[in-house]
Amino acid sequence: MFCLSVPAKFNRDLAAILFAGALLATIPFTGLPPFYESFLYLVFLWTVLATSWNILSGYSGYFSFGHGAFFGAGMYTTAVLASRFDVPFLWTLPAAAGVAVVLGAALGAAVFRVRGIRGELFALVTLAFTFVVGTIVLNTPIDGGPGVYLSGVAVPKIGPSGVSAFFYMGLALALGTVLAAFGIFHSKFGSGLFAIHDDEDVAEVMGVPTLGYKIAAFSVSCSLAGAAGGIHALFLSYVTAGDTFSIVVPLTVVLMSVLGGKRFWAGPAVGAAVITALLYAFTAGDHAVAGKAVFGAVLIAVILFMPQGVLGWFFRRRRPLAKAAQGVVELPPMAYSQKRSDRAVTSEPILIARGVRKAFRGVHALDGVDIEIRRGEILGLLGPNGSGKSTFINLVSGHFPPDAGEMLFDGRDLARCKAHRIARGGIARTYQIPRPFAGLMVRENVAMAAMFGSANLSRGAAMREAQRWLDFTGLTPKANTYPDDLNLHQRKFLELARALATSPQLVLLDEVLSGLTPTEINEAVDLIRAIRDHGTTVVFVEHVMRAVIALTDRIVVLNHGLVIAEGVAADVMARPEVVTAYLGSGHA
Repeated sequence: MFCLSVPAKFNRDLAAILFAGALLATIPFTGLPPFYESFLYLVFLWTVLATSWNILSGYSGYFSFGHGAFFGAGMYTTAVLASRFDVPFLWTLPAAAGVAVVLGAALGAAVFRVRGIRGELFALVTLAFTFVVGTIVLNTPIDGGPGVYLSGVAVPKIGPSGVSAFFYMGLALALGTVLAAFGIFHSKFGSGLFAIHDDEDVAEVMGVPTLGYKIAAFSVSCSLAGAAGGIHALFLSYVTAGDTFSIVVPLTVVLMSVLGGKRFWAGPAVGAAVITALLYAFTAGDHAVAGKAVFGAVLIAVILFMPQGVLGWFFRRRRPLAKAAQGVVELPPMAYSQKRSDRAVTSEPILIARGVRKAFRGVHALDGVDIEIRRGEILGLLGPNGSGKSTFINLVSGHFPPDAGEMLFDGRDLARCKAHRIARGGIARTYQIPRPFAGLMVRENVAMAAMFGSANLSRGAAMREAQRWLDFTGLTPKANTYPDDLNLHQRKFLELARALATSPQLVLLDEVLSGLTPTEINEAVDLIRAIRDHGTTVVFVEHVMRAVIALTDRIVVLNHGLVIAEGVAADVMARPEVVTAYLGSGHA
């Protein structure tokens, strides 16, 4: 992805958009037949619809089949206001956009709160919403059955002819839509949407306000579709529910966006131009049925052979190659027996958990846990598999809410906080199985954390901060590659770099050493020691005991969701109850 581009590229692309708009604006004065203006109007219309759909579905990954509902809402709003209430046509367009926004925001506020409605379920819900809106319109005075005529509505006098008015309105809306998609693509908002696309749960825990971002993207998408519907209602001069609220609009915009490239601001516009030209060519040649067949064949071919679209294929071929150096930059070797450096470990607690409980389908993962984490320390959180270690980290980071108890972080109860607010408050975490954003490069992954964590940096500052942590973890040679190109060692270090880029007060490391070789473990231990020495408090969940003994100031041992021991590692691990938890009663 290229959502974190340099200013020079941003300015160049912006200039290209404005230049293209200015060039197209001269067409009505070139003396070309009116047909060309009508054809280009249709290109502009589909550009608006495909690009606006892509702001939600392409950027955030919430695949919508409901775009026809908002397009149709805009058509009927303009049709009713202009034909029955004599509202001037141009005044109806803000109303058309507004009605679509209200419908979209209401649907989004209800659906986006339900954790399980994603992917195909979201697509089905939005498709059903289209038919619900269409049924209501058809069976109420809004339409009533015969449709709505706009033949008596005056066309605004814009340009040298009546056709030119539609050309200029379509061009203005298309230009505004592309600029909106371009601006979002290059913004912090857009970066958050791409993170939602790749892994919504991780994005929320990293600091992205996912619910607000999804509703905002949906609202922008719907408003543009509604405005397009208002213009198109006058272009057709006759609006019917059957033709408006059909599957044709969502299927067409999906094909256009997929063909051009859903993760690129210009992708839908490219797809709209190609598909509109193809459909016209077959229709004009009296081969409408063949055109529909080609329409389907193009969709299948793109999905199979160019899943990232034309622009995705193009940019993947041009993506920068990684530097020749592989692996991570080696740090000076440090023996595990080396004495830990002095630092400010205080008795002041940074986090206090009291009576924390969490059950999954009746199984108690945590059953009244009391843990105190002191500022500046490395606390080891140990226990056999299934003891509740990862559950505790999930609760502290906001991945799940606790069933009971309180978790006080700097005096604030985390049990009442959303995950993104916890991240912005100064808590970061890694995952036992690395979960990078697959569509973002390594540097962009780390910059995401710097933008949305407690650091809350601008995009430019986030890129500089990302470079700092890539240097720290030795991932600089891989900065311009995608996470799929990293080995396990590098993916673990990417998790670590992302957590540190948030500027956390408390970092939760969930089995960051698992799967690493002894040499890689040595490097990771050195990094964790350096993190602590820079003043960050660390909770260290790990099974590699030599690393636990070398790093931790204290350890807490969990078993069956209960704290069974705590203290200095060497002493605690020799206690009979701990030996029994790990090895069974025969070894105690």
